[in-house]
Amino acid sequence: MSELTRIPAPDGVFPAAAYTHVVLATGRLVAISGQLALDEDGGLVGEGAPAAQARQVFENLRRCLAAAGAGFEDVVKLTYFVTDMADMPDIRAARAAHIPDDRLPAASAVQVAALVRPEFLLEVEALAVVAG
Repeated sequence: MSELTRIPAPDGVFPAAAYTHVVLATGRLVAISGQLALDEDGGLVGEGAPAAQARQVFENLRRCLAAAGAGFEDVVKLTYFVTDMADMPDIRAARAAHIPDDRLPAASAVQVAALVRPEFLLEVEALAVVAG
């Protein structure tokens, strides 16, 4: 496991509610491409259902991290691309199943007009750091 230090609220910065402002990491960088709500056969999971899509996206992230010898405890940054910010509570619930509140990574959330296909409601990419 890499060495991670979280700074949730640097001096003079308003405290974060659902992410950590700064994560310092020592180790080997793992970059996970944006994951979509596709099952292992390429089928869409959760058409029109943000909670189901979010659960599949986080399961795909878990599998990608494992392939790199990493886990959610090694994630230092998540980037969310969503077509509707109203879906963020469902996305946070899916994240909470994998990452406890006291280990939240840095994060960015961006609302986009569309993703690669119209049926996708979210895409999430991750950066992790594992022991060198």
